[in-house]
Amino acid sequence: MEPLPDIDPSETQEWLDALESVLVHEGTERAHYLLERLIEKARRSGAYLPYSATTAYINTIPPGKEDRSPGDHALEHRIRSYVRWNSLAMVLRANKHSNVGGHIASFASAATLYDVGYNHFWHAESQNHGGDLLFAQGHSSPGLYAYAFLLGELTEEQLNNFRQEVEGKGLSSYPHPWLMPDFWQFPTVSMGLGPLMAIYQARFMKYLDSRGLVKTQGRKAWAFMGDGEMDEPESLGAISLASRENLDNLIFVVNCNLQRLDGPVRGNGKIIQELEAAFRGAGWNVIKVIWGSYWDPLLAKDTKGLLQQRMMECVDGEYQTFKSRDGAYVREHFFGKYPELLAMVANMSDDDIWRLNRGGHDPHKVYAAYSAAAKHTGQPTVILAKTIKGYGMGEAGEAQNITHQQKKMGTTSLKAFRDRFALPIADDKIDEVPYLKFADDSPEYIYMQQRRQALGGFLHHRRRTAEALQIPPLSAFDTLLKAGGEGRESSTTMAFVRILNILVKDKSIGKRIVPIVADESRTFGMEGMFRQLGIWSSTGQLYTPQDADQLMYYKEDKNGQILQEGINEAGAMSSWMAAATAYSTHGVQMVPFYIFYSMFGFQRVGDLAWAAGDMRCRGFLLGGTAGRTTLNGEGLQHEDGHSHLAASTIPNCISYDPTFAYELAVIIQDGLRRMYEVQEDVFYYITVMNENYPHPEMPVNAERGILKGMYLFRESSAGSSSGLRAQLLGSGTILREVIAAAELLEKEYGVAADVWSVTSFNELRREALDVSRWNMLHPTETPRLTYVGACLKDREGPVVAATDYMKVFADQIREFVPRRYKVLGTDGFGRSDTRERLRRFFEVDRYYIAIATLEALAEENKIPAERVAQAIAKFGIDPEKPNPVTV
Repeated sequence: MEPLPDIDPSETQEWLDALESVLVHEGTERAHYLLERLIEKARRSGAYLPYSATTAYINTIPPGKEDRSPGDHALEHRIRSYVRWNSLAMVLRANKHSNVGGHIASFASAATLYDVGYNHFWHAESQNHGGDLLFAQGHSSPGLYAYAFLLGELTEEQLNNFRQEVEGKGLSSYPHPWLMPDFWQFPTVSMGLGPLMAIYQARFMKYLDSRGLVKTQGRKAWAFMGDGEMDEPESLGAISLASRENLDNLIFVVNCNLQRLDGPVRGNGKIIQELEAAFRGAGWNVIKVIWGSYWDPLLAKDTKGLLQQRMMECVDGEYQTFKSRDGAYVREHFFGKYPELLAMVANMSDDDIWRLNRGGHDPHKVYAAYSAAAKHTGQPTVILAKTIKGYGMGEAGEAQNITHQQKKMGTTSLKAFRDRFALPIADDKIDEVPYLKFADDSPEYIYMQQRRQALGGFLHHRRRTAEALQIPPLSAFDTLLKAGGEGRESSTTMAFVRILNILVKDKSIGKRIVPIVADESRTFGMEGMFRQLGIWSSTGQLYTPQDADQLMYYKEDKNGQILQEGINEAGAMSSWMAAATAYSTHGVQMVPFYIFYSMFGFQRVGDLAWAAGDMRCRGFLLGGTAGRTTLNGEGLQHEDGHSHLAASTIPNCISYDPTFAYELAVIIQDGLRRMYEVQEDVFYYITVMNENYPHPEMPVNAERGILKGMYLFRESSAGSSSGLRAQLLGSGTILREVIAAAELLEKEYGVAADVWSVTSFNELRREALDVSRWNMLHPTETPRLTYVGACLKDREGPVVAATDYMKVFADQIREFVPRRYKVLGTDGFGRSDTRERLRRFFEVDRYYIAIATLEALAEENKIPAERVAQAIAKFGIDPEKPNPVTV
């Protein structure tokens, strides 16, 4: 927007003088109040006032208002220089004889941002402090390893094995708790997830404090991210929640080095201004750290605002180019646009101009920003720090478009780096890229240790366990283990809600249960918990709910237990992850149950689910309204036929597709035992359905099979005079079609069909693969038998499996089924109709199961093929019907 012309300079000066007087005599708060009143008056009078969400392209905190760092600046600079070198050396040494990769430039730009935090702000867990949470920018990991090395927390051998982890002595490429469970807390390198997870971790800290479970006051969540990363929808997608929840325990630090992998983030614009607008508009406290201290005298002389104008005129592409050239170039192309600016720097040499630093490389400016952020209350804070990508790399990569991929540096560049940071490395050693370390009695080492002790100790420490919970026995769920009663029908979703109600009333773990929903409580029949448990709200309930006169009214409460996330699966998943890692981040085990439309689970937030595995999350994910034909009427986007396949890709995700209430009870009770008593680093995905049907009593001795993934539900009582037998497998609601098919086969065709309930094809496959691997590696020993093989080895007849999921779901155990195996599934796009018609359409109803069984018997020459054809005609099946996957 073009600036408006000044039609009355004298009047303008009077207003400016009046404002200056208020600032001098009454302070900034009074000036702010008056300006707000003037704006309000103008708008009420009908004046159009265009809104600007940005401020001038200068530092938010003026020099006179900066908190000064109490540290020893000379020692900190030397320590920082060693960290820079070791970070670089780690990557160069790793790539000398291999091509394992690594990134130099990102940490080079962020070194000061981390150094100030380590020395002055980031608390480790101690008796006096619960510890801060640090979400490190993934590509900066070499620098964090280098810092830990100087503290003696990592060894040279570990640094030499950066990105070489197979032998167990290496360091992971990025922050990965699964690979380094004692070091990293949060995986952040799938860009965008770090900011999102940090918001919900900060919010969960407030939740724990409100409910009196953990005192989290004084603790902060610090999240580091790059300016290019902010283009990820997840990076900015939840920032309004952070301000709405007043998360003043949350600090974002955006490293604005102006570059992403291929080139400028906003070559033709200004990313800092863009981000300022986004965050200010969302209600955040924004602190810009753009210019270093060497600019302060120039800005003080800029009485007419011409320098600020020039700063604003330049786009980021120019700023990047400036730092890839030299002082003479900056003089000509930045200051040279206006004679007045050239005169301002006339007494400065080109070297002086080149030393004009950016805010993110000035420890004094960074300290002032961190101090202001840490003190701020009522809002989350974002610090936008301008830096140079590849800072210190010189011609090898400083501010160059290629710098993100730089993994090697020549001798000349290394010498220049050494000289720039005054590092004690001889010329004849430079190509060895030796690690530098301080002696234990050196001032630098002593200073580092003192600073960390003052903040509670070493920061990078992850807790693996917390106090075990006392889990209710299976008998606590007796009502679900027995038959539902004459004529009583219910869904497994209703069974889950009954289980949840039992758990929240349990004296030992009731308060640890965290029910999480994404605006679907009523869909899943959970609205009865609104009044019983309350929906957590940081402000309580400031209104009278419309349904206040009803028993199950919508109750929000500061002490509420339910997390109601609205239509926001990514947020709900992030809340679940925060609760599922509370044992590690807060030393208290929480038991989260997040229930959602199964189609909007892994398919929608699969990246977060993968990160949950990496983070060693513990908790339950419930895929509600599951199954491609079970959720009748909703159609293509809602009907899930593949979530279990997605779940199977995560090594520590245990998944089940139970049919009956007793199966669900057994699975959840054992999951509680494994995760919260034994403290295994696994999490559960369980699908539950909305179809009502009778639930039988649990068969005797079925518990082990339910957990292993398969058990004999019903053995055929039909005579074997025909000699025809078959083994029918089913899961979820399609097991009921399998049961009906077995009855049909026995009655109409004399086939004795045993029915197996398969609660987890995924777990069957994992166990079988483990056995298969053992057999391969022990060729001289007696082969072990897989569980599925043991179940079926003494059974007669072909095996037919049917599920409400894609055929590959049941087909994944084919290798381990010891006889002919047929699979039916729901490949293709879902659609709206009745369950009966959908199951006929997808060819998984009782009639198709019967046809598949008869075909398998015909292939074994047990019956003639004509008999199969007769059955097809009898059941009204069109042999020329299009394949469902094509329709």
